[in-house]
Amino acid sequence: MYALTFTTWTRIQCGNYAAASAQADEDVAVADERGIVLWRGFGMMNQGQVLSLTGKAPDAVQMITSAMTRLRSTGTTMWIPLWLSYLTRDYAKLGQLDGAWRCIGEAMTAVETTKEKWCEAEIHRTAGEITLMSPVPDTAKAEAHFQRALAVAREQQAKSWELRSAMSAARLWRDQGRRRQARDLLAPVYGRFTEGFNTLDLKRAKALLDELAA
Repeated sequence: MYALTFTTWTRIQCGNYAAASAQADEDVAVADERGIVLWRGFGMMNQGQVLSLTGKAPDAVQMITSAMTRLRSTGTTMWIPLWLSYLTRDYAKLGQLDGAWRCIGEAMTAVETTKEKWCEAEIHRTAGEITLMSPVPDTAKAEAHFQRALAVAREQQAKSWELRSAMSAARLWRDQGRRRQARDLLAPVYGRFTEGFNTLDLKRAKALLDELAA
């Protein structure tokens, strides 16, 4: 179950959603067979992430919420900040911005109280994205969240989180007509990668750089 949970999460981050879904289903089945609530919760969380990332926001909200209830019943707080960031995006996609802001606030609080800071950059990046989805987007606030995400990622030397944060900031600047500034931010971050160019984030970064160069 440990191996299934963490390899599933890796597949999700690489954008291999079909393979991740199959492994998450297997993880839940094994956990059910052995009656282990904790690992079933983690498996459900991965199922929820796949639903979230494949455009099934209503199902994702239901799955992630149920999984969080199950996990919290065991007393664990592990990975809760990251799960809350996924739930944030799904509420926003459904137009439920109050729910989205509640979840991102809970995620930021959880980072501080549990000291689980490895996903802090992604939480700030998500906050910036949600800010831009508001009826009246606050671009200055969104940019501040993206800059915070970049600063945290750089401090932690978390290259993948830095790439995502740089892409979010670059898209904002592109939309503001600051194309050269956007490219100058993203290009060196992308350039530090030496492998994994078939993964979803790096493909998206390359496509964005090509667009900014046009």
